[in-house]
Amino acid sequence: MSIPAEQRRAEFEDEALIHLDALFGLALRLSGGDEPRAEDLVQETMLKAYRAWDRFEAGTNCRAWLMTILRNTFINQFRKQKSRPVPVEFDQLAERPSSDALYEADPEGRIFDHIIDDQVIAAIDELPEEFRVAVVLSDLEGLSYQEVAELMDIPVGTVKSRLFRARKRLQGRLYEYAVEMGYVK
Repeated sequence: MSIPAEQRRAEFEDEALIHLDALFGLALRLSGGDEPRAEDLVQETMLKAYRAWDRFEAGTNCRAWLMTILRNTFINQFRKQKSRPVPVEFDQLAERPSSDALYEADPEGRIFDHIIDDQVIAAIDELPEEFRVAVVLSDLEGLSYQEVAELMDIPVGTVKSRLFRARKRLQGRLYEYAVEMGYVK
């Protein structure tokens, strides 16, 4: 049985629109700080959510449902752009001796759970898109390697490799900041 249009609109406004700020924050992180792209991503997410509103189960987590739509929309856009690879210079991946100890002490990148702030977000935003998506989905959104692999349509080994390289870059970029803040001695 279909919901009358006015009731559907009112329910959507009450349940979904209150999550716009959270959706924009996630879209901004996923898009590397590109505000127009993030706005487009949120707009497309809300359009898809409204069209699928009759499939939303009342009483469940609307925010999570919307974020899933946003993430899937982003991943689909990412897959379309995948044909244009992002060049990565080998020199940019060179190991930094001072970050080795940090990586060995925290091989899963969990140190970032405690120091997510503007500098960390800026460092994540500077990562090449393929690395940034893996970090956002795994470390910020808490998805498993398998879930990230499925969303990005790549093997689990590739997810691990991208996360390793992304975390090494982040550790190198943020090492002095972590020492300064007292996270690392």
